[in-house]
Amino acid sequence: MTVNRLVLSGTVCKTPLRKVSPSGIPHCQFVLEHRSVQKEAGLDRQAWCRMPVIISGHAHSAITQSITVGTVLTVSGFISCHQAKNGLNKVVLHAEQIELIDSGD
Repeated sequence: MTVNRLVLSGTVCKTPLRKVSPSGIPHCQFVLEHRSVQKEAGLDRQAWCRMPVIISGHAHSAITQSITVGTVLTVSGFISCHQAKNGLNKVVLHAEQIELIDSGD
């Protein structure tokens, strides 16, 4: 079996877009910004990325309502390639689980 799993934590940096498909399935799309320090070859390296995320289905509707710009969370799921309207491909994280992280405020 081929493995396709990604776990990424970060901050929501773009306003979530909520849609319902013609078949009635709710979708929530947002962009997660990740910043951390990782060890590579024994040295510290700054890691940074922005990852488009989509989560679909009625089971996730409640948690997606609490997602706004600035929300800190951990997302786990699989990645897939989506073709944009301009023809360019982008990697998208299809969330299967989202955990809100308490910012401590």
